[in-house]
Order: sequence, then C-alpha cells, then structure tokens
Amino acid sequence: MAKKAFTPIPPMAELPPAEEINVREILDKYLTGEIDLICVLGPTASGKTRYAVKLAREINALLTGPSAEASAKEKRATPLAAGGGARSEGVGGVLFVADGSAEGPGAEIISADSRQVYRGMDIGTGKDLSEYEEIPYHLMDIVDAGTKYNIFEYQRDFEKAYRDIVDRGGIPILCGGSGLYIEAATCGYSLPEVPPDPGLRAELEKKSDEELVAQLASLKPLHNTTDYDTRKRLIRALEIAIYEAEHPVERTSFLPKNTYYIGTLVTREERNARIDRRLDARLEEGMVEEIRGLLDGTHPALCTHDPDGRPVPGRPIPAEDLIYYGLEYKFVTLYLTGELTFEEMRTQLATAIHQFAKRQMTWFRGMERKGIRIHWTNV
Repeated sequence: MAKKAFTPIPPMAELPPAEEINVREILDKYLTGEIDLICVLGPTASGKTRYAVKLAREINALLTGPSAEASAKEKRATPLAAGGGARSEGVGGVLFVADGSAEGPGAEIISADSRQVYRGMDIGTGKDLSEYEEIPYHLMDIVDAGTKYNIFEYQRDFEKAYRDIVDRGGIPILCGGSGLYIEAATCGYSLPEVPPDPGLRAELEKKSDEELVAQLASLKPLHNTTDYDTRKRLIRALEIAIYEAEHPVERTSFLPKNTYYIGTLVTREERNARIDRRLDARLEEGMVEEIRGLLDGTHPALCTHDPDGRPVPGRPIPAEDLIYYGLEYKFVTLYLTGELTFEEMRTQLATAIHQFAKRQMTWFRGMERKGIRIHWTNV
C-alpha cells in the first residue's frame, strides 16, 4: 500500500509591521481637517478598549496642556472638513476658547461592537464599562436583549452619535472589532432597510448552503464571500436580495469619513492565551448567571418593580434568540439547556472565540487589500 503523501501545515500569516503612534500628529490632522474620525480596531482580546481610552486621555491632555493656547491660536480659524473636524468661529464655534482651555467634552468613544448594543448582555460581550471612567462612550446599552439589531440601524445610530460629538466640539474615536460595522460607519455604505421575514427564513432554512448560494447568485453579483461565510449571514443576504427584488427600498446615504485607522496588534499565541484567561475570568464573574437570568426573565435588565420596589421578573428571552447572538450566548445557553456539559461548553466556546478572532484579523487585512491604511501598533 502506497504511503500517503505528507501535507505540510501552512505557515501562520505574518503579522503586519508595528508602528509608533504619534498622538500629537493625529490630533493635528484632526484639527486641520485632514481627518475627521479616529478608529481603533482589532481582534477580540487585543486590548482595543484600553488603548482607545488611553488615546482619548492623551488627546484630552494635549487639548488642555500648556501648548493648547498656541495650537488654538494657530488652528482655530480652520474651516470644517467635509463630514466633521475642527470647528472655527466662522462655521459655528471653536474647539478652544481664547485662554487655551478646552471647550466641550474632548475625545469621546463610539462603540463598533455588534453585541454591546444590548442591555443586560454585559459580561458575555465584555463591555468593561469601568475602563472608560471619565471618557464618555456611545452606542452601548441602547436596545433590549432579545431584539435583533441590524447593520442598517447601527449605521444610522453611529451617524447620530458622530454628529452629536462633532457638533459639541468633541473628537470622535470609533472603537471595536466588528469589521462590517466599522466599514459601514467609515466608508459610507448605502445600506437597505429590510424588515426580517420569519416565514421566508423558515423556508430558506430547509435548503442546503449550496442551494442558498446558488439562489443568492441568481439575484445579485457575489463580489466576495462575506455574504455567505456563515449560514445566518447567507440567509439574511438572501432575505435582503429577495425583498429588494420585490419592493422599493429606502437606503442610507452617509458620506464616507476621512478616517485614521489604528490597529491593536498581538501575536496569535498571546491573543489565544488572553482569550482563555478572559473566558475563565468571565465564567468566575458570573457569565453563566447573567445568561440564566436572561433565559428566565430574572435579569435586572428585564425586571420591572412592584409598588413596594420589589423586582418582578420580565419576559424571558427564548433560548434560540440567545443562541442567535453567538459565542458566549450560544454556548452557555446550550449548557443551561442541557445540550452541553460545563467542560464541553468551556472547551467549544474557547475554540469558537479563537476562530472568531482569526476571522476578525482576516477581515481587517481584507480592508487593507481594498486600500484602507491601518496603522498597526503593539499594545
């Protein structure tokens, strides 16, 4: 019997080169209108939030430090860049007052996380709200757990938050790991508002992936695989394509931003080790109890109160709705419903998060291939 040929394991993709980030240079670019948004992106467990908060504090220190007066006198008459940037007296205000002290809130963070929008989904999504301290944040805890928030709604809500910050003289920092949300916010995608169709989804669920891809290809050109890299996304893409073929659809129309992208860089080995440590920490912090409370309606975010102030359980969130959110909410729900043991849940969840982080990096490198410059830095 012939020996089976040895297939070598493909080498790991090389990390992009790291840069030293010059915060003064970034601030100058913003104040002169060369950029109108800063974005901190990276895979899960790469230190995005901590870095974005640190960056916001450094920007605020530069705005209020000894050199602020000179910067103010030099740049206060600079007109707005399209879509945002520093404001001058001639176009509705100034970023600095004459004595060099900062006017307005300074740097503020807008979340680009597809699950941190949900109230009550705190430990599992890693909101880590304590890290922000004095830095204002936006687009977290804005919809009820159990609903299905979508990219169209995110793009609309991002634009509102962005405009609010800029109009108050602040400096917006977008921070997150959801590549699609980041691109929707920064690239001005025209997105359709298409309502979910449970009946159509049930029919599509009966088909194989190959049949669904073929049906989608018959309705629209398939420029890349992001429309069908998961079954859930494939069905949603078909739902949109079918709806657009039959109905006039309202689309968003926001200008792309001149964005300075910063990527948080970490090796795969360190990233996976951080994921494992963080997962164990979240399990110890009560992630299982959080999800149990969502399943049975006893989570504080779901409860109301009687006249005496005692909590009254709210509407339980069905298991299938929590599974829809993926990762922690999927695997812990499967554990709580008896489909996995605790050890199976923990092992499978860790593997799924490792794979998710790899897909995030693939997405970000794909952004670079499309011409987006990301300044990667070690954190």
